[in-house]
Amino acid sequence: MKNIHTIRRLRLARGVSIVTAIFLLVVLSGLGVAIVTVSTSAQRSSVQDLLGSRAYEAARSGVEYGMYQLTQASQCTGTTFVPGGSLSAFTVTVQCTTTSTAMKDGSALTQSMIRATACNQPANGACPNAAPSSADYVQRVVEVRFGG
Repeated sequence: MKNIHTIRRLRLARGVSIVTAIFLLVVLSGLGVAIVTVSTSAQRSSVQDLLGSRAYEAARSGVEYGMYQLTQASQCTGTTFVPGGSLSAFTVTVQCTTTSTAMKDGSALTQSMIRATACNQPANGACPNAAPSSADYVQRVVEVRFGG
């Protein structure tokens, strides 16, 4: 009699181990997918941050170019160029404007504005790109106003 009860319990319990194993497999698979998703997201964020920093530095180089032209050659015309080195993936478009305002005392107030836009996917060879082709598009604008 004892053997019959033991055999029945073993028959009833034999499906429990497979259910437990499948449950653990599903939980561990879900955990693995979550870890891969977080890791991929962090890596993409890091790449975007690096591209953003480089775009900012490229835009700064455009402002420096414009300021040099304005102070040394006394003129600044708009231009587009590709900086070298680690910034060579970017295109920089520089715009310069100078305005003169007549004051009440008869003198003129001259103000200059230099705007540099750097991007990694230029449209027709210039920045900004209104319709970038991928999600990796990065653009930074640096603007300087001075005069007196």
